[in-house]
Amino acid sequence: MSSRYQQPLGKSKSAIQAIASLISNTFSRQFARKFISFFLAGALISVTMAACTATTPTPPPTAGSPASKTTTAASPAGTPKKDVELTLVSFAVTKQAHEAIIPKFVEKWQKEQNQKVTFKQSYGGSGSQTRAVIDGLEADIVHLALAADTSKIEKAGLIDKGWEQEYPNDGIVSKSVPVIVTRDGNPKSIKDWADLEKDGISLITADPKTSGVARWNFLALWNAAFKKGGSDEKALEALTKVYTNVPILTKDAREATDAFFKQGQGDALINYENEIILASQKGTKVNYVIPEINFSIDNPIAVVDKNTAKHGTKEVAEAFVKFLYSPEAQTEFAKVGFRPVDETVAKEKQFVELYPVVKNLSTVKDLGGWDAINKKFFADGAAFDQIQAKIKR
Repeated sequence: MSSRYQQPLGKSKSAIQAIASLISNTFSRQFARKFISFFLAGALISVTMAACTATTPTPPPTAGSPASKTTTAASPAGTPKKDVELTLVSFAVTKQAHEAIIPKFVEKWQKEQNQKVTFKQSYGGSGSQTRAVIDGLEADIVHLALAADTSKIEKAGLIDKGWEQEYPNDGIVSKSVPVIVTRDGNPKSIKDWADLEKDGISLITADPKTSGVARWNFLALWNAAFKKGGSDEKALEALTKVYTNVPILTKDAREATDAFFKQGQGDALINYENEIILASQKGTKVNYVIPEINFSIDNPIAVVDKNTAKHGTKEVAEAFVKFLYSPEAQTEFAKVGFRPVDETVAKEKQFVELYPVVKNLSTVKDLGGWDAINKKFFADGAAFDQIQAKIKR
């Protein structure tokens, strides 16, 4: 106990002794002795407890003082969080889907987290977008045309290893297949990939060096030619004929679509099924065929870990990516032509009719994965460059 309480304690003892003397004159000595013993014990306990629990009085908080602020502050759950901005970098043909999905996520996050989210969006060829992110475009999220592009960003140190395992379907959030679009009435009778090898056919497609969509187109052509001819040599010969019929390689899928529909170039166009469905929904009359031997176009999503750590946006970026897998978001993808990765959505009647089953559908894994594909087809001096050299473009 503090020494400042010793003097009051002494005074208390003197008072008690005086009372004791008075009592002993009034009552018998034997009764007084017992009474005094109990009285002294109780009094000493009370004084001791008072001494140990006494504190220096604290004046009431004044307006604006720290104590005043503490007692009047709102709870964290009711306090609006600081606004956050996400940068989404994606390949060209996803724009329509994301513009429908983003407002739904923004509303949901505001309601659940009391935080306003705004988005910066960038769309373009997947290869070009990949290089932009590596060169300094500070994307928080990348939705690219192929996992090989996402892997390049990982190798640049911007995305943590193992990103494919962080979300369902190896990180694949949207799917499609390549289709062949023809002119009204299909005057050149184009029904399959092999028809694109014929003389007199003008084909519009994008450049595999800059467009992820164009790489899928190339793989669909190669896969069909290889299965028909039975060797790499036969496939290379077939694709040389196809690309000889391409008057100009556009930068991305959107430019290819514009060249075909708006500028009237070509007899045929290879493009995403989703891009063609979207064009049809906008009122463009479209004739197209889905070849039975085809290739699954799988588009991955990933959080750019280094950038989200820098921006303090990791939590909301991860929440947005997870939202893209929800039935609500997958429905929006399906509405604009992407085959849904959510089985519940895929089984809805409207989408079953819109997306017919492809009988012979190959995947990247069938060709050994993206490292093997890039080395064989798209690296400097690989198959695509050999084709270009042969047609002297």
